Amino acid sequence: MIENLSFSKPLYVLAPLAGFTDLPLRSVVKKFGADLTVSEMLSSNALAHGSEKTLHMLEKSPLEDPYSVQISGSDTEIVKRAVEVLNEQDGIDIIDLNCGCPVPKVVGHGSGSSLLLNLPLMGDIIKTIKETSNKELTSVKIRLGFEDKNHVDIAKVVEDSGADFIAVHGRTRAGKFKAPVDYDAIAEIKKSVNIPVIANGDIDSYEKAKWVLEHTGADGVMIGRGAVGAPWIFHQLRTGEIEVSSTLKHAIIMEHFDKMIEFYGDYGAILFRKHTHTYSKGYRGASALRNQVNSVNDVSEFRAILDDFFKNGEIA
Repeated sequence: MIENLSFSKPLYVLAPLAGFTDLPLRSVVKKFGADLTVSEMLSSNALAHGSEKTLHMLEKSPLEDPYSVQISGSDTEIVKRAVEVLNEQDGIDIIDLNCGCPVPKVVGHGSGSSLLLNLPLMGDIIKTIKETSNKELTSVKIRLGFEDKNHVDIAKVVEDSGADFIAVHGRTRAGKFKAPVDYDAIAEIKKSVNIPVIANGDIDSYEKAKWVLEHTGADGVMIGRGAVGAPWIFHQLRTGEIEVSSTLKHAIIMEHFDKMIEFYGDYGAILFRKHTHTYSKGYRGASALRNQVNSVNDVSEFRAILDDFFKNGEIA
């Protein structure tokens, strides 16, 4: 329910991240402190054509309340059909339009950050979502521009088209994920619009999140890669506890593993290898652990190895 979402205090949001922010990780961060979770980006075209794989990606944890589904698209009519499909799904509170993804495959179809090159079309798509959706809120994720920054113009189109709030990744499309994040530009957007603004980009620690909130004046922070391997960042932000105990880390890692098995079956253990690699960074014996789990397929054996390592492991 959307009443669980308040912009009166900083909002802590898990960013959509392809291949990582699936239901298991989202349920874990939601349990341990995130205010809002967002699905992995879904193609409007795939939704409109009833892709079973895409519909499976809509599944949410009972903990995900409220829940946002992010879509991409560049054809107003197809986006409308995709929204009509989402209208039939219960448990979705927000539809988010991706206008920031820099990946060539997405940009090549005119979606993602490609929409920043055609603001009238972007505005039409936002209006279409707002008018068609039976969900409570519509939001938009943007970057600062495609090649050059025109972030205030973009943000004003988002607001004028009826979006309820906006998430801003502080780079242009040309900046991909390597250029320095322009937090001043996010602050300029915050001053130029009357809808809530969520800051995103290189927020990888409790201290950085607090600094970004103060520097930009944003209404919240959206954390993606900074939460992979450290989902307890949301616990830190929610509680104000800067230090995270090894006991809590162990509990969160095991919860994540169990949710992976619950959602994917035995294949979840294989998928968890990449998470084991990120979780074990900084621990003594991390490389040996990675080598070990890379050849383990049995769920019980994998779980026992993880349990022992993170219960008794030491930071290097």
